[in-house]
Amino acid sequence: MMDKKIYKIKSKALGNPMEIISYGHYGSSLLLFPSITDSPYENETEGLIDALTDFLEKGKLRIFSVGAVNFDSWLNETIPYEKRSEIHRKYNKFIQDEVVPLIFSLTDGPSPIITTGAAIGAFHAANSYFRRPDLFYGTIAMSGTFNIEHYSKGYFDSNCYFNSPIHYLSNLEHPYWLSSLQSKHHVYILTGSGKDEYPHNSIHLSEILNSKGIRHHLDIWNQGYHHCFNTWKMMLRHLLDTKL
Repeated sequence: MMDKKIYKIKSKALGNPMEIISYGHYGSSLLLFPSITDSPYENETEGLIDALTDFLEKGKLRIFSVGAVNFDSWLNETIPYEKRSEIHRKYNKFIQDEVVPLIFSLTDGPSPIITTGAAIGAFHAANSYFRRPDLFYGTIAMSGTFNIEHYSKGYFDSNCYFNSPIHYLSNLEHPYWLSSLQSKHHVYILTGSGKDEYPHNSIHLSEILNSKGIRHHLDIWNQGYHHCFNTWKMMLRHLLDTKL
């Protein structure tokens, strides 16, 4: 049986209880964000965890499925955009100050963590990694947009800037952070070309990474691969078989 444990955090950053689900017992750690809901259970109910069962059972992979606050922040139509931006800032603190230490405590020390997600989860995965390459080992971003303006709808404060990879990476010159990103090997940007996929978002990010000398793998799948969990299951399996 696959090892599964549920951890509950009373988040100081968010002021809300949050859950993190651990699958597997050993191997490379994936911090997996939800794609269409805010639930840490989404990846299990949509079959993504089952699709990776063999990797988990063999100890090649350990997944930490975390919840999100998208429907409290950018997707919340009842509050001002300034408030949505502030909730996103608090979510970053939750990931960095509460989730990462929990993972380290469960893996017996500062272990390599690859942020992973699809759709809005790809945005969070990529943004978390590019903001803090000192904390994370790499990222797997599938079918994502990396421009926060797609969510902020014209609102743009300093927090938006520092949470929009295509903006802050374009201007990144700081030698410490730039060299940190240039030294990493596990940056994977994937997208389909079928229904509801927008490969130009991934191509745009790739062009910026190339301009900064940041190594990465851009993989554009054909029009048979749509914006859905079946695509993301196949992408993850292929990536784990060939790259990790």
